[in-house]
Amino acid sequence: MLDFTSALYLGLDHPMSSLPAWPRLTLGKPAALAELDGTAELEHALAEWIGCEAVVLGTSTLHLYCDLIPLLAPPGGCVFVDEGSYPIARWGVERAATAGARWTNFAHYNADTLGARLVRQSRARQVVVVTDGFCPACGRFAPLADFAKCISRVGGLMIVDDTQALGIFGRSPGSYPPYGEGGGGSVWRLPKRLDNIVVVSSLAKGLGVPVALLGGSDRIVAAFRQSSATRIHCSPPSAAVLAAAHYALKVNARRGDGLRRRLAGRVARFRAGLASMGLVAVPGYFPVQPLLLPKSRAAGAVHRGLLRGGVRAVLQTGSLEGSSRISFVLTARHQLSEIDRALEILADVLTPALG
Repeated sequence: MLDFTSALYLGLDHPMSSLPAWPRLTLGKPAALAELDGTAELEHALAEWIGCEAVVLGTSTLHLYCDLIPLLAPPGGCVFVDEGSYPIARWGVERAATAGARWTNFAHYNADTLGARLVRQSRARQVVVVTDGFCPACGRFAPLADFAKCISRVGGLMIVDDTQALGIFGRSPGSYPPYGEGGGGSVWRLPKRLDNIVVVSSLAKGLGVPVALLGGSDRIVAAFRQSSATRIHCSPPSAAVLAAAHYALKVNARRGDGLRRRLAGRVARFRAGLASMGLVAVPGYFPVQPLLLPKSRAAGAVHRGLLRGGVRAVLQTGSLEGSSRISFVLTARHQLSEIDRALEILADVLTPALG
């Protein structure tokens, strides 16, 4: 079976033989009481990588969001959620709402709509905007600079879920096409560091490590450490996860740009194959490639046809467009022959519609 469903974009899967041994997996203590050796060093390295003053680690983005959004949007505050935001961030918003915060959606990546709504809510105790740094569904970056200008007028904060961009996009995209250099994520696309931005990202996709980070100013990160309930009641990331994250950062520094160039080549091969069949995907070279199928072919039927042909792709429901779609997820580990074979099977499945 040819698998195009894994989000290990750079192909980092960290076999046990690649990691150093650890004396114990966990301390049996909550994060607020004690953390494993190497945690502070890793947090400092991650802060430098993503372009923030400070970073605190969390077991998952869910743990971070459950504490972060109620902290930044207390009772009487107002949260503005991009309608394309990832569901886990929304769960944190819902938790803040149960404590008395108000929330509302705004049109996906639309700074004009956001600005108009912020003006109407300028009397709120605290204003927070939640968005994703990059959207695979539409192939666009968030207009973070425009959002930041809108937010600064009301003294608010912006939370950016950068899970998709982290490990893929970075500095100087014009010099290192198409992803840029370093893989540090969306913050590097801003003209300068901004104090009103908080970054929440999982490392599970770009770096292949199931751990999450919260990055921002020293003040916000310190406030989170002080108030976080999950740090009081939950264990910190395990020694295995910390070892994998340390190793992943070393791999990224040593050959990450090479892996990203290899990944870009795989995506280009796939898109060229689609073009030869008269098909297109959502614009851009992001490794998740949602197909724009002929109207005569339902995504579910195409997905079943691909499975019968030996290709596993992603069947997505509830997209921004309101319908199902097929996505192929490319990684740096895919062989060109695998991509070519998957395209052949896709053409066979779609032959009646393409003819």
